[in-house]
Amino acid sequence: MTLSYDTAGDGPALLLLHAGICDRRMWDPQWRPLADAGYRVIRCDLRGFGETPAPDGPYNNADDVVALLDALGIERAALIGASYGGKTSLEIAARRPDRVSALVLLCAGSDSHEPSDALVALGEREEALVEAGDLDAALALMVDSWIGPEGDDTVREAVRVMQRRAYEVQLAAGDVAQLRPPYELSAITAPTLAVSGGHDIEDFRRIAAGLPAQLAGARHLELPWAGHLPSMERPAEITELLTAFLGERLAPAVR
Repeated sequence: MTLSYDTAGDGPALLLLHAGICDRRMWDPQWRPLADAGYRVIRCDLRGFGETPAPDGPYNNADDVVALLDALGIERAALIGASYGGKTSLEIAARRPDRVSALVLLCAGSDSHEPSDALVALGEREEALVEAGDLDAALALMVDSWIGPEGDDTVREAVRVMQRRAYEVQLAAGDVAQLRPPYELSAITAPTLAVSGGHDIEDFRRIAAGLPAQLAGARHLELPWAGHLPSMERPAEITELLTAFLGERLAPAVR
């Protein structure tokens, strides 16, 4: 399985992994500036998102991403993961710590987190609307639930477009199980920045705040203005945050 991807720049490798309500287009504001800052930047669509087809059999996102790195000849990369992409980043860093040089988690999910009743209820409401064929209502629910007050109409429309694409691709393919191999977060060795949003759903704030107690090299930063998608809500601020964190840990290529 080959994931659809873009790449730009030269230097230490950075891999951008998208949220589950988006695809690789969510990184439009970041990927060129990061390449210009002296990094080799890759962004990809996970299975069933953007231009990558939905899976036709059991699969694992982490294995897919490592296979992409292998295909590109990249031994180690810094992972920057948002939400669903953050959950995948944690799995890669735990199962293959030798492949990860640094880790930035933006409102990340985690397999070790037990979802709250409120988060489960939100998922059930979305599923009911999708099963009823009311994609417009499902999209409105997702946009209202996940985008913070800093997300303007342009951001909201971009998320609607990406989420609709995911619905269409995944509904056409049907349900396929994702394999969930066991792993321990304590195996992660990469320096880690866990970012949360003050306007995000509480589950994701708790995940980020709890990671420093589980990972020796982790620190937590809460952005009081942010919702669930800070890289889209205040893109320039997040680009600056990323370049500052990575610049302290990876030497970018000299321009």
